Amino acid sequence: MTPRTEETLEALAARALPDRPLDAAMDEIRSYNMHVFVMRRPAGLLLGSDVVFVEPPLQ
Repeated sequence: MTPRTEETLEALAARALPDRPLDAAMDEIRSYNMHVFVMRRPAGLLLGSDVVFVEPPLQ
């Protein structure tokens, strides 16, 4: 999915994974999107052009 304009990780997690506790949903999104949360400065900055994975890759 793509973040909305100026959407935070918290807002994206609540929108994408509403059935999970917020902290768990944010942790899942971080783990699937290391490129956003490790490489980008400031860390965790979401851009409207990002593709943010909200589920694990298929095996």
